[in-house]
Amino acid sequence: MKKHIYIFSPSSAIRDKAVVRRGVQRLKALGHEVELDEAVFATHMRFAGDDETRLAAIHRAAASGADVALITRGGYGLTRLLPGIRYKTVAKAIDKGMKFVGLSDFTAFQCAVMAKTGSVTWAGPALGEDFGIEGEPDDIMQACFEDLVSGQGEGAGWQLPASEAQDKPLHIKGQLWGGNLAIITSLAGTEWLPRVKGGILFLEDVHEHPYRVERMLTQLLYAGVLKDQKAIILGHFTNYKPVPHDKGYRLKTVVDWLRTQVKAPVFTNLPFGHVPTKVALPVGAKVNLEVEGRDAFVLWGHSH
Repeated sequence: MKKHIYIFSPSSAIRDKAVVRRGVQRLKALGHEVELDEAVFATHMRFAGDDETRLAAIHRAAASGADVALITRGGYGLTRLLPGIRYKTVAKAIDKGMKFVGLSDFTAFQCAVMAKTGSVTWAGPALGEDFGIEGEPDDIMQACFEDLVSGQGEGAGWQLPASEAQDKPLHIKGQLWGGNLAIITSLAGTEWLPRVKGGILFLEDVHEHPYRVERMLTQLLYAGVLKDQKAIILGHFTNYKPVPHDKGYRLKTVVDWLRTQVKAPVFTNLPFGHVPTKVALPVGAKVNLEVEGRDAFVLWGHSH
């Protein structure tokens, strides 16, 4: 099913234009019409253009009438833009069917849109790191993106570690939200972080040593964010280096500690983060979390 995909750069500058061109070709090969924002390759210091340029790109995306607005990459820069985004304009575009898709730094946009309007955006791939890679894009990522684009997606499933298997089936209803842990932590105490009670919070990060992950979780714990959640789901935390003086302290240590601090169940292994295999998740949507044995599902389709 041919869809109109609008590509824009709201965060860091594109360092390798070939990555974007490869990504565009892949989306076209899947049958989609792809439109590049006029400032997609803009650069200003480390950013994809100065703040005004990147704000204008967001608003052009919202005005494009596209089915999907997809970021080129994450990096850094969106938090600078939050006061200048025209949230009603973005919400109107979403009401008309536009799906804003991205991850990493894009979490700032997604949280702010949710906080200001309650509209749903999508945690999913970025053009560069997912469609623009050399070699073949991940099958599951591509299938989940196609489901999202076509409106067919009804959920995401994965297998939990054996240690998290549930003896009795677990059913949890709540509002799904989350994304990049560092970004969410940076928004704590601001008007841009949604106040979600009874939520299902998913988190991922990259280049963060486990002690830094713990420090950020501690911030969210002490700020009262974690106690309001019905479940916490951890995706992938990648690209960090253990050091000799960790002496056995690792990511599992952090997860074990987190479980002693919150009443909500904490699940791991969600296929999401800075990894090739990633599902697409509706940020701000009401979902059902179903866990039976080692099988976990986040479901948002109407039939569930």
